[in-house]
Amino acid sequence: MVTIMAITTTSMAEPADPAALYRLLAWMSPAYPVGAFSYSHGLEWAVEAGDIKSLKTLVDWLTVVLREGSGIADATFCVHAHRAVSVGESAALAEVAELALAFQPSKERRLETTAQGNAFMTATEAAWPTEALALVRASWPDAVAYPIAVGAATAAHGIDEATAVHAFLHAVAANLISAAVRLVPLGQTDGQRALAALEPMVTETAAAARRLALDDIGGHALRSDLASMRHETQYTRLFRS
Repeated sequence: MVTIMAITTTSMAEPADPAALYRLLAWMSPAYPVGAFSYSHGLEWAVEAGDIKSLKTLVDWLTVVLREGSGIADATFCVHAHRAVSVGESAALAEVAELALAFQPSKERRLETTAQGNAFMTATEAAWPTEALALVRASWPDAVAYPIAVGAATAAHGIDEATAVHAFLHAVAANLISAAVRLVPLGQTDGQRALAALEPMVTETAAAARRLALDDIGGHALRSDLASMRHETQYTRLFRS
């Protein structure tokens, strides 16, 4: 006699809101019209200077950016924007929006974050309008940094903070790897190896960002910041930053 065991999935994690997950996947996709493909975050100069010339050197560079530089800073801004919108705190949102712009180390990095942030806001307001997202415009009349836009939109649509910041960092890492694949150049498989190698760092950075207060944010990826400044006068350029 054969006994057929029933399999249940009640213990398996289910998304709280499949519609919210759908939106998050759309927003973090390379196809979302924010123009991320136009920016290299200074990688173009780093490749020309010989700092990045292989899979290993790319992973090493991006590890520092995520852990010590713009990665951890922007993730923290994303978290605090999410929290501000979640509770409807206009003053807190304005504070983090202002700090996110002030933290940009170069003209090109400011352009990179504001162009993507404004484009993200425009596309999201048009396709997924919601009253909560209007808090951004009401609180902050200036350009919107990319992590602020993502944090605000994910909160406005009920996407939890941990998932939002993790997805944001994945999108940042994936876009920089895409730029490096074209610049070094690396093959598509090496690009995926780089993304896989950075998985623990993305997880670690996302967790760290949720613990940081705005006063605790700092930057220690000086070579990356200098690369963004050097790129401004680079003779031959494919990217805007």
